[in-house]
Amino acid sequence: MNPAELLTHWVEGKHRGQLVKKTADPYFTHLLAVANMAAPLMAFGFEIGICHDLLEDTGTTAEELTAALARFGYNAKDADYITFTVVELTDVYTSAAFPGLTKEERKEREAQRLYKTSPAAQTLKYCDLADNIKWVLQHDRKHARRYLAKKERLVTALTAGEPEMRRKMLDIIHFSLTTLKN
Repeated sequence: MNPAELLTHWVEGKHRGQLVKKTADPYFTHLLAVANMAAPLMAFGFEIGICHDLLEDTGTTAEELTAALARFGYNAKDADYITFTVVELTDVYTSAAFPGLTKEERKEREAQRLYKTSPAAQTLKYCDLADNIKWVLQHDRKHARRYLAKKERLVTALTAGEPEMRRKMLDIIHFSLTTLKN
């Protein structure tokens, strides 16, 4: 197996038993969708996409990820780059880390943090949001309008990512808002 295949199997195992909210789908399907969307857009897009929720959702550390990447055949520079970008995508302002902040305050601080992330992290975030929006429109239409408005503000401010994907994201959001009005 090549390094990306080894990484994919390892990440799938780390997320085993997790389901996409309100579905019977393995959570890994979301990671795979994001990875496949990001792969043609940036260096190591597949790897970053497949790992983007790893540190948040599995208890895996950045050090473990870097070591696994090295075991799978990635050189040290590439392993560090992949891990760095995954760390950038990992929520910092969690309720556990900041119990004194309201959810809204944490979300605002997280958005402010994301504005300063690398072009790779912002590009991956566009891909993540594209898949999340599909889920919201299928499984949570009650909150979709508010969710889309928040994500429109976020994507508008995330200007460092791949421009065509950013434009597509804004188009998806605008189209989705239009269809919800009908």
